[in-house]
Amino acid sequence: MGNAQQRRHESALPVAQTAPKLGHTPGEARALPPRSTPIDPSTIQQELAQIRLPRAVQATYLDPLRHKSTHNIKTCELQIRSYSVRNLEVFADFAMRAAYYLKLPAKGPKPLPRITERWTVPRSNFVHKKSQENFERITLRRSIEIFDGHAETVAAWLGFLKKRQYYGVGMKANVWEYGGLEVGKDMDAEAERIAGSLGEQLDLVYGRRSLMSKEEEVKGMLEVEPFKAQWGAYAAMGGSQSTPNADKRVVTKTVGGDRTRTVPGRAWPTAPTATVQED
Repeated sequence: MGNAQQRRHESALPVAQTAPKLGHTPGEARALPPRSTPIDPSTIQQELAQIRLPRAVQATYLDPLRHKSTHNIKTCELQIRSYSVRNLEVFADFAMRAAYYLKLPAKGPKPLPRITERWTVPRSNFVHKKSQENFERITLRRSIEIFDGHAETVAAWLGFLKKRQYYGVGMKANVWEYGGLEVGKDMDAEAERIAGSLGEQLDLVYGRRSLMSKEEEVKGMLEVEPFKAQWGAYAAMGGSQSTPNADKRVVTKTVGGDRTRTVPGRAWPTAPTATVQED
């Protein structure tokens, strides 16, 4: 309350009495604080250059690293196509970096000739046929070559690129595999290794072991109603009875004391029989 009264009292005083408290006379130009020395732009650039960015960030500003090939044996040739040069360059750079981290010696991306296609289409028909419109499509291409790469490593590289494929980019790869002179023995050894790892599952694939031990089991599976309904036996043109258990409406009874040979769903009598229709 006292501070508020003091401020209100000072505002009511004449200008001559308030000037000593303000430190300057109203209307007088105040002295600006001294300016600091200007910063040299070269000094700013030097200080920024000393700031080290993370290696992952620095790699985006540098060209992809490459491994040197030893034998110069080509194992894969990848061709990347796109209608947009931006998407093409981004994915080609990504493919080169992936090849480096998989330790695959790669060369490229090498520009390939463009594929230019043109079409002329009439704007309308009949008397307006002379009014035509031209369309053009240019396909850009880049080529990346892999040398001295193992077949499994190259397959992993292509699978990774396929999984991370950039939008608007297509790929086509030619892969070469090299083997020794005894290819037959290598294939037999590989087949034995696969057979040992799969075991009984391999016999099921090639049909060496039957799935059913008895013929009656197969017939029983074919005659059950869920199986018939699955393949459409109860349809309009299914070739079977339209209603399940329709044959059980007719009951067969034996006249006399002779025995009958019973089969599920049917009866073949050995003595004269009579058929009774039940509603």
